[in-house]
Amino acid sequence: MWKDRIDGEESPFIPLGPFKLRLPFIHYRFEWPDYFQGLLMCAVDLAAIPLMIELLGMPFDVALAVVLMNGLLYLTHHLLGDPVVPGWITPAIPLIMAYCMTFPEGPERVHSLVAFQMTLGIFAIVLGMTGMASKVVGFIPQSIKSGVILGAGFAAVNSVFVAGGRFDSFPWSISIAVGIAFYLIFSRHFAALKTTNALLGLIGKLGIFPIIILAVLIAPVFGEAPWPDIEWGLISPDFTKLFQEYTVIGLGFPPIAMFISAIPTVLAAYIILFGDVLQSRALIAEADHLRPDERIDYNPNRAHLIFGGRNTFMSIFGPDIVMCGPLWAAMQVVVIERYKDGKAAMNSLFGGSGSFRWGTNTGLLLLPIVSLVEPILGIALSLTLLIQGYVSVRIGILESRSNRDLGIAGIIGAVLVARGATWAFAVGIILTLLVYGSDFFRGENEKIFTKDLD
Repeated sequence: MWKDRIDGEESPFIPLGPFKLRLPFIHYRFEWPDYFQGLLMCAVDLAAIPLMIELLGMPFDVALAVVLMNGLLYLTHHLLGDPVVPGWITPAIPLIMAYCMTFPEGPERVHSLVAFQMTLGIFAIVLGMTGMASKVVGFIPQSIKSGVILGAGFAAVNSVFVAGGRFDSFPWSISIAVGIAFYLIFSRHFAALKTTNALLGLIGKLGIFPIIILAVLIAPVFGEAPWPDIEWGLISPDFTKLFQEYTVIGLGFPPIAMFISAIPTVLAAYIILFGDVLQSRALIAEADHLRPDERIDYNPNRAHLIFGGRNTFMSIFGPDIVMCGPLWAAMQVVVIERYKDGKAAMNSLFGGSGSFRWGTNTGLLLLPIVSLVEPILGIALSLTLLIQGYVSVRIGILESRSNRDLGIAGIIGAVLVARGATWAFAVGIILTLLVYGSDFFRGENEKIFTKDLD
């Protein structure tokens, strides 16, 4: 039986160096609504498979092994004290794919991905171990922070609606699923209704779970996906072929030159990843004043150690094009919104985020669930991208402290989508220098927004 906390304090944990170990049913209450969401939201995890098939030519069962391995590592965040739903570095995926595709398909391209992911992982671990991660969060000017997060939101939305993108493949399904999802998650009208109606209250607790079920039904009706062919049993990932043909175990380590050539793109990806760290902190802060009963310790250094370790591990045993990011913004906001409803709805944020990731791991193992959601993987991915886009834009704007910050941020965000993170960062530095001069790091002294441009 889990041990409840004293109001105003942290949930119980076992000290473990920089980590705080929390185990289900012992240190936090298991949250069944979040677990059931996870069962079907594993569809988004599975959406990485087509990306790996496209980039590396991986067979489905080999890519499934990578997804399963990455899924298990998702659990390390809440278990070790990081109160988030972890995920991919989603907006960086096009950047990473473009980099890797400069190498010929085969062992050389695999080596390029290994070098990239290992460099990113080690870089994050060094920042976490030295304590520099916390300093980085406060070191970047607000205008650039705001722009990076805005750009991540723009990139997420653009990846769905770009010509030839996922919206063109599932226009009706995405429109209906996303419209209902936004109503259930963000609407004030539904928030009021679910407090007076037991059935609507239950639907609200289930988050995106009903939307995935709906997508399974409406996509075939509109002729945008086949009806699922349900198979029974457990999945059969091919770890043998993965280790032999797609890892350093079978191919050996990449040459040093590849690690060096990956550095500029790694730094660009880290800028985007850094935006996820900012979003994690901001989303948790949003709920703090509504949940004074639980003190949440979000530590960027600890987060860097965990996702840095995940990336380093995966670079050796299963290089992954989507990378190991610190936040799945779409699901974090779903969990946070339910957490805001009070202690009865979700006792601890660790319970919500942890139970969700236990659910996705269960779903990944069950062939009936994998085969059920396989036809709508593109819709599930679009759903999470658009929710992430909404959250990123909202948080990005709130990071700005003035009209000047917001103007710079808007240009940074647009450049990130058009030319990539490296260009966006360079433009942000130049604009912030031109606008603020010697106040580059300080910017405006306080939040100042006026109706008229000054």
